[in-house]
Amino acid sequence: MRCLVIGATGYVGGRLVPRLVGAGHEVRCLVRNPDRAADLAALDGVDVVLGDVLNPEAVTTAVTGCDLIYHLVHSLDVDDFVDVDRAAAENVMMAAHGRAERIVYLGGLRPPTDRALSAHLSSRAEVGDVFLAGPVPAVVLQAGVIIGSGSTSFELLRFLAERLPVMPGLPGLDNATQPVAIGDVLHYLLAAADPAVLPADFNRTIDIGGPDVLSYRDLISRYARIVGLPAPIWVPAPPVPAQLSALAVSGLTPISAAVAEPLLESLAHPVVCAAREPEGLLPEPPGGRLTVEESIRRALTGTRTEPVLELDGSVADDPALPNRHDPKGSSGPEFTEERRLATTADPEQLWRVIESIGGDNGWYSVPGAWQLRGVLDRALGGVGYYRGRRDPDTLRKGEVLDWWRVETVDPGRRLVLRAEMRMPGTAWLELSVGRTEDGRSEYRQKVTFRPSGPAGHLYWWGQRLGHEVVFGVMARRLVRAAERLAA
Repeated sequence: MRCLVIGATGYVGGRLVPRLVGAGHEVRCLVRNPDRAADLAALDGVDVVLGDVLNPEAVTTAVTGCDLIYHLVHSLDVDDFVDVDRAAAENVMMAAHGRAERIVYLGGLRPPTDRALSAHLSSRAEVGDVFLAGPVPAVVLQAGVIIGSGSTSFELLRFLAERLPVMPGLPGLDNATQPVAIGDVLHYLLAAADPAVLPADFNRTIDIGGPDVLSYRDLISRYARIVGLPAPIWVPAPPVPAQLSALAVSGLTPISAAVAEPLLESLAHPVVCAAREPEGLLPEPPGGRLTVEESIRRALTGTRTEPVLELDGSVADDPALPNRHDPKGSSGPEFTEERRLATTADPEQLWRVIESIGGDNGWYSVPGAWQLRGVLDRALGGVGYYRGRRDPDTLRKGEVLDWWRVETVDPGRRLVLRAEMRMPGTAWLELSVGRTEDGRSEYRQKVTFRPSGPAGHLYWWGQRLGHEVVFGVMARRLVRAAERLAA
């Protein structure tokens, strides 16, 4: 089929497009900023067109020639998102008439209540109703909290659990929710496009969720347990205006107050799937739907920010991992420290020193500094300082390098190491070869630390001055070693 994806550079869309290609579909992406879709445009069978979903002519042009439309647009970051999303849906619905055979929309679960819904939930429901009332059959998939690195709901959960050991027990936290893994969401989106799964005239909502139903409070506590943090201490709190809570959230997380406010308002409603959905209508994912614990563990596995696709359209990674289309600040709290030094050494000589680092060759740093840290680590039951290396000159992915594990070796360009010493978080050291603007060789060194809970933040800032000395000396001495090779 030829599919139009509206919202292709968003959290779900950026993961869906390569999977559509992998399933044999041709894909057209309607985007406002083609630069953000450059990786998608590089895929065989993907056509990126410039346009705004609020422009009826642009939508009509994009829809022409397509069999199916995926509508994945949500505008929580603007004040009038209710009107904007309604207008966008109406444009798509009218453009689809006489052109497309089906619309697939990913909305939100509808609480079983007669109470007025939050603006966020009512807008999701309204957009679904626009499509269901239109002339083109629509499959309206309704999901609650989506678990995966980069998902706004998951990042909200992650940052609050890791930064607030004491939490206010706000009203609504005991309401039920039914989270769903991003991989399962993508499975259902693909299934909804299959005419062998749903008849051509199918026009209704389908609730999608994982197998677990739990409260928001329990979800936060479960995340804390999975990452090894103490369960949060809940303090009774009176109702707080959503605007005020959103401001607090924006200070603790990368999520803006404008986005956080409608999400927090939605806590006032339980959101769970209707009985016998989705299993009564759509096929189960291979191996079954992921539990909350499985979903969270997958989202926490890995550290990469490369795309979840290869240029041949094959899917390279679990969709729960970070992706270049994710919002800035996703993947949890993170500290970085970078250095760049120009050098007269050739790139080949610089790489030779980088790849031979560690073991008997040493680390080019302050004498005794790493050994002292290793003694402390051994006292805490860790691996200590020296484990050596397999070969004095070359490295392979996955092998031990003293207290590090080799995660990435890009010969001649880049080496990424993950620390295996005991610490309240995870640390990486990236050493790479580049060029300055005037064409000289450049040594690049980056330390990344992802803290685990408040102790991780204290650990980072407690060692900040020491890092400046140890890693600064390391960078300068490593460059000098490469220049001696050139002499």
